[in-house]
Amino acid sequence: MPNLNQHAPLRFITAGSVDDGKSTLIGRLLYDSKALLGDQLQQIEATSANGNPDFSALTDGLEAEREQGITIDVAYRYFSTARRKYIIADTPGHEQYTRNMVTGASTAHAAVLLLDAAQLDYSQTPLQLLPQTKRHSAILHHLRCPHIIVAINKMDLLDYDEDKYRAITAAYDALAQQLGLANVHYIPVSALNGDNIVHASQHTPWYTGGSLLATLEALPVGESVSDAPAAFHFPVQNVLRADGSKQDDFRGYQGRIEAGSVRVGDRIRVEPAGQKSSVREIIGLNGSVATAGVGENITLRLADDIDISRGDTLLAATNAAENRRELRATLCWFDQRPLNPARKYLLKHTTRTVAAKIRQIEHIWDVHTLSNYADRDTLNMNDLGEVSIVLQQPVAASSYAENPATGAFILIDDASNQTVAAGMIVA
Repeated sequence: MPNLNQHAPLRFITAGSVDDGKSTLIGRLLYDSKALLGDQLQQIEATSANGNPDFSALTDGLEAEREQGITIDVAYRYFSTARRKYIIADTPGHEQYTRNMVTGASTAHAAVLLLDAAQLDYSQTPLQLLPQTKRHSAILHHLRCPHIIVAINKMDLLDYDEDKYRAITAAYDALAQQLGLANVHYIPVSALNGDNIVHASQHTPWYTGGSLLATLEALPVGESVSDAPAAFHFPVQNVLRADGSKQDDFRGYQGRIEAGSVRVGDRIRVEPAGQKSSVREIIGLNGSVATAGVGENITLRLADDIDISRGDTLLAATNAAENRRELRATLCWFDQRPLNPARKYLLKHTTRTVAAKIRQIEHIWDVHTLSNYADRDTLNMNDLGEVSIVLQQPVAASSYAENPATGAFILIDDASNQTVAAGMIVA
């Protein structure tokens, strides 16, 4: 696990079912941590009814969201405390907008998963969690989100009952064990009243852990969702040519380093062609530099004149990554139309887009039981499944476990140009 980096902002999402209180929790977090500006405070005061501020107004910005009382789009908010900076993604809880939750979770260091304690049926043994809780937990598992904070919300409606809190933690422990989730934290909260959001609550003397903010402040943050491999990996986004005013032979390759580092003189390999060269110059945001590392946006110049275009990948000559034309991947299906192996799809991986065919659906997960469907042969909207894919042209990819940046992709319907799925490469 990466060491705590106080200078790196913590990116976290809120997830959960509809009306669990995600937007209210974020509003309360910003309000109690004194991270709101004057006009935002006025907005909160203007929405107060009977002395109860509408904290969700801070994040539910779309008119349709306010009318329906639900979050539709991913709302990003930025704030800081004395310890660190934060980027919050408030994601939708409605099943129809699961695709937006996947978008927000794909770059998160942590997830605050809300459970509405008042919605559960405590007469059931064992206690059953809501399907959307299971679906979001499964997605967080496949996205390899490093930390899950289970915020058990609306404890005020249960008179802060410790036994019911323990029943929920036991139910989620069983789910986490089934999925293989590690680093799970539990906090009893009331987003509306502010219990255990920023300050410890007097209503839960039986809870000895930290508040939500204290827990977030203590989480470690690395350079990415998982430790990236050391070998240099650089998808080419753009080819920069001379404009005639300076060097007529100037040709630079622009992009973001997705893994490893590079220095002037390093030997590199160009995929999919397999040609080799060496680094002549590295140009950063402020001019030429000797080295550059993962996450940096740079322009590379090579010692040899090679035919390179957008979608090609520059790798360290020693990088063991291979061109792949067959992939096994986990898909989260976004489209209202089910997956149809007869349709033409495009696979977009980093900066490369290639034609793809779904060769076989290996299995589909039932979010209610977290087992495989026995009678299903297609993916419907919001389904999670594992598939094998054949590509018309190869891509330089890794598994998602090795590096999320080079192990993720999206599928696009060739006819409608709609994004129909997000994928994580398994093998």
